[in-house]
Amino acid sequence: MARVLVLYYSTYGHIETMAQAVAEGAREGGVEVTVKRVPETVPEDIARQNHFKLDQAAPIATVDELADYDAIIFGAPTRFGVAASQMRAFIDQLGKLWQQGAFVGKAGSVFTSSATQHGGQETTITSFHTTLLHLGFVVVGLPYAFSEQMSLDGIIGTSPYGASTIAGGDGSRQPVEIDLAGARYQGRHVAQIAAKLAA
Repeated sequence: MARVLVLYYSTYGHIETMAQAVAEGAREGGVEVTVKRVPETVPEDIARQNHFKLDQAAPIATVDELADYDAIIFGAPTRFGVAASQMRAFIDQLGKLWQQGAFVGKAGSVFTSSATQHGGQETTITSFHTTLLHLGFVVVGLPYAFSEQMSLDGIIGTSPYGASTIAGGDGSRQPVEIDLAGARYQGRHVAQIAAKLAA
């Protein structure tokens, strides 16, 4: 059975919620799914002062374990059009695994969130794709077969690059059902591709 890791960073819980939806979809795709997060790099006192969600259930991932999976679905919020530095700091430690070719031919995919509808969701995902290609991943997006992403009924996330959600400037907006459905679809899609690649 193929093994899929949903690896995320979430400041306020939006990406944590999306990660659970991605994992749900991946399980529907018939694979073994693990959900983990990357370490927080902000000092705890500052994180608490700024109301970071520090009580997340997912365990912290280690760099070396990433080689054990057939696919990795990365989730991180947008920071000025690219992935949050916590995720980037973790990715920057993958040099040894890159040298070993540990990710070559494995499925890699990305989901994100932003404060506003045009707040960098697409650039965050596509710039992350560059990293995945350097590492040797087979990049998987969210195809238009998930037709709900073309809806014009209200503000929604998602694009053909990957699932996303909009948190609002104050973080009060939670993922809507279309965002979660996109995340589930993406998880299932990656799982099915991972199973074929691992066969």
